[in-house]
Amino acid sequence: MRRYLRNLAIALDQGLNTLLAGDPDETISSRVGRAALAGKRWGRISEWIIDRLFVWLGEAPGHCRRSIEVARCPHD
Repeated sequence: MRRYLRNLAIALDQGLNTLLAGDPDETISSRVGRAALAGKRWGRISEWIIDRLFVWLGEAPGHCRRSIEVARCPHD
């Protein structure tokens, strides 16, 4: 059940990211982490907020940057 709920949360997260004109295969945390690494102000502010939320929920600091997935080769 725990795995199901985690997968459901990721699906909802990706869906919301898609509604916000993002990549449908990317979570908001990943999108924010990439923006923060690129030096975008909105990304740094959003990263600070999201990371604090996840620390409050018991996760280690740096959630957004850990959420970034390296793009796979199209031949994979």
